[in-house]
Amino acid sequence: MPWEVGVVAEGLAEAGERRIGWAARAMPVLTALGERFAGERPFDGLRIAACLHVTAETAVLLGALRAGGAEIALAASNPLSTQDDVAAALETYGIAVHARAGVDRGTYYRHIHQALDISPNIVLDDGCDLVNILHTERVELLDTVAGGCEETTTGIIRLRQMASENALRFPVVAVNDTRTKRMFDNRYGTGQSTLDGIMRATNVLLAGRTVVVAGFGFCGRGVAERARGLGARVIVTEIDPVKALDATLQGYEVQPMGRAAEIGDVFVTVTGNRDVIRAEHLAAMKDGVILANAGHFDVEIDVRALEEAATAVRFGIRPNTDEYVMADGRRLLLLSEGRLVNLTAAEGHPAAVMDMSFSAQALAVAWLARSTWLAEESVRLPPGVHDVPAEIDAEVARLKLAAADVEIDTLTDAQERYLHSWRLGS
Repeated sequence: MPWEVGVVAEGLAEAGERRIGWAARAMPVLTALGERFAGERPFDGLRIAACLHVTAETAVLLGALRAGGAEIALAASNPLSTQDDVAAALETYGIAVHARAGVDRGTYYRHIHQALDISPNIVLDDGCDLVNILHTERVELLDTVAGGCEETTTGIIRLRQMASENALRFPVVAVNDTRTKRMFDNRYGTGQSTLDGIMRATNVLLAGRTVVVAGFGFCGRGVAERARGLGARVIVTEIDPVKALDATLQGYEVQPMGRAAEIGDVFVTVTGNRDVIRAEHLAAMKDGVILANAGHFDVEIDVRALEEAATAVRFGIRPNTDEYVMADGRRLLLLSEGRLVNLTAAEGHPAAVMDMSFSAQALAVAWLARSTWLAEESVRLPPGVHDVPAEIDAEVARLKLAAADVEIDTLTDAQERYLHSWRLGS
C-alpha cells in the first residue's frame, strides 16, 4: 500500500520508529542536544520548513528541533531517497511530512510548496530548491523568513551565486562548510555510502577495476580513497589545478574525462556541476561500464544524451540499474537514474557520520534563531551566505570525542600566552 500524506498504512509508522531508533543509537551527540533543547525550549513559536532527505537520520534531527518547540513541515530533497516508513513515523511526531518515495518531478515541487505553506521563519535546505522557490514563486513569504541553513556543496554554490547578484533576501548558514562536515560527512560518509550503493546495485567486484572519480573535492577524495582501499585502480578527473595536483601527489592518476572515458570500468561524478559525462564520453566508453552520480542533482551525467544514443533500454535489469544498449552493441549501466546513488541504491551516510553533521545543523539553527528571529533588527545577520561560528564546529567535535570516550590534551597557561603574544620567540 503506497503511503500518502495523512494516510498511514498499518504497521508503516511502527517500522519507521524502529528504523529511527536504530539510527539514534549511533547518534549520541544529537540525542543529547535533543534532550537539552527539550529543557531549554529555544524554538518555541518558531516555524521551520525543511527540504531534506527523508531518512532515519533526518528524523533524529527533526525530532531534536521538535523537542525544542519548533513547528516543522518537511518535503523531500530527493524522491528516490525518501523512506516511506520514516515519513509515516514523523507524522506521529507532529511533523507535517510532504514526501513519498518515487514521486515525479511535478509532485516533488508541489511537496516543497506544501511545506512552505506554514510561512516559515527558518528554512533548512539540501540543494537550494526550497530557497530558489521562495525567491521565484513564493516571494510573498520572504518577509516572514528570518534565515536558513544549507548542508550541500551544490546548494552552497547556488546560494553564493544568488548572493553575488544581490538576489538572496535573507541570511543562510553554510553548514556544509564546517570542518567537521567536510572532513567526516563529505569525505568518509560520501566515500563509504557511494561505494555501498554501487555494490548493492551491481554486485560488482571493485578490486582490479578502473574507477574514474570526477571531482576531487572532499566528496570525491572520499570516494577515491575508499575505491583504492578496495583494490581498484583510481583515475581522477578535475578542472581545478590545485586539486589535480593534490590528487597527483596522493598517487592517483589524473586525466581529462575524454581520455579516462576510454579505459574506465566504473564512473562516479562528484562535482556539483552539470554535463560532466557528455555524449562524446559515452561514445568512447567500453561495453559494460557502470555510471553513477554522487552529486546532489541528476545533471552530472547527461542522461538525455544517453537516452538519445541508445537503441534499447532495459529498465530494472537489477534494482536501481538500467541498461542502455548502444547502436554498436555496447551496454552502459546507469545507476539510480543518474540521481544520488548513495541515497537511492543504499541508505546514505552512516548514522555515526550524520550525528556530527546534524548536530552542527541543530546548533546552527539555534544560533541562527538567536541572530535573526529573536534578535533586535539593528544586530540581525544581513542577507548573504554566512559561515557556522567556529565554536559550534569545535563543540560538535568535543561532544563526539566525549561520546567515543576519547581524551585530548589542553593547552597550559604558558602555551596560551605563547600563542597569543607576538613578543615571545625562541
